[in-house]
Amino acid sequence: MDHPLPEKAIIALGPWLETPVGSYVRAWQQERLDMLTADIFGFNALQIGLPQINALRANRMPNKWMTDTHLPTDSDSAPSRPIVVVHDFAELPFASQSLDLIVLPHVLEFAEEPHQVLREVERVLIPEGQVIVCGFNPASLWGLRQVTSRLTGTPFLPEHGEFISLPRLKDWLKLLSMEVNRGHFGCYAPPCLTEKWLSRFAFMDEAGERWWPYLGAVYMVQAVKRVRGMRLIGPAWSKHTAKAPRGVPVTNRVQKHK
Repeated sequence: MDHPLPEKAIIALGPWLETPVGSYVRAWQQERLDMLTADIFGFNALQIGLPQINALRANRMPNKWMTDTHLPTDSDSAPSRPIVVVHDFAELPFASQSLDLIVLPHVLEFAEEPHQVLREVERVLIPEGQVIVCGFNPASLWGLRQVTSRLTGTPFLPEHGEFISLPRLKDWLKLLSMEVNRGHFGCYAPPCLTEKWLSRFAFMDEAGERWWPYLGAVYMVQAVKRVRGMRLIGPAWSKHTAKAPRGVPVTNRVQKHK
């Protein structure tokens, strides 16, 4: 690489995930990601950012990559998997229409150019490829706590995030011809800082899913890239089964983690 990449504010979310409330969020997201990605098939999958969460753990594609804006330092919390590509989130170093699945855990709300990130995601996804977006829900008790705590100088969540509402995210995806087919809300406990109080409010997770499902502190959205005039109805098998591609061409900005 010719010059170091600027470190995005998302890196502040890594240490936050090690706190009691961060662990609560991470556990819910890991469970949902395992459920959503287990049945998504293809050859090439990519997780962009937040290596503290192993978003592709349950996925069975032969080629899986973890990327970030920087390699981990001694002060960073340990990543769940090695980072194999370092890049600017607004410029994905992958060929167009080369990836089957992309997971964006809290990338858009901490990115400098979230629209450009999504445009790049649409570019590198194959037709009918899928993207999963994780984010904090501003229409929740946590979102309200974040707004009020900023006034006092003690933000509950990492302060540099620009949290995106679900309707707004759906509009962005629709403009890029990506159709939302699944959505989940979770983490209904009040914005508590200690494990003791989070445990006391554990009952609210089940109650929230039933009575106020859209007020969860975090959401997860799964969308499919649609191409006008194209409809995939299944693989065309021949007597000579084609071998899976070994990998995806990337630019010369790939940096291996040693």
